[in-house]
Amino acid sequence: MGLKGKLIASMEMKCGGDSFFDTFHTSTHYVPNLSPTNVVHFEIHEGEIIKPGSIVSWRYNEAGQEMYMKQLIESVDTHKKSIKWKAIEGDLLKLYNYFNFTTSGEGQWATWTVEYEKKTEDTPEPLVHLGVILAITKDIEGHLVKK
Repeated sequence: MGLKGKLIASMEMKCGGDSFFDTFHTSTHYVPNLSPTNVVHFEIHEGEIIKPGSIVSWRYNEAGQEMYMKQLIESVDTHKKSIKWKAIEGDLLKLYNYFNFTTSGEGQWATWTVEYEKKTEDTPEPLVHLGVILAITKDIEGHLVKK
């Protein structure tokens, strides 16, 4: 069948994976400023900046369209430098039954893990979305290297 999938992408970061993690953990609200062509808006609906149980939303550009996603922060592990996000609302959930992310930074690497289940076999793999995530990652790296 092949309806469930997992994509993993790692990028070497000149600024280090720890700095990348810190950006998402403590400064997520700055991401639209760091990657303005990809991220239009970030908002915290419940909770605090990236803590378990917080609910956040993003407006972002994908394939020339503005998209929307609301996420629940499932867990934050400051020792492993990882954050687990679960999509709870938005455009991706029109195509996928679930769409979950894990962001992690270790050594010189930033890693994104995307787990999903397609609603139909005809639904494409979310490679375009992964491309947006990697473009945001490159923009963040560019900003952190300048610091």
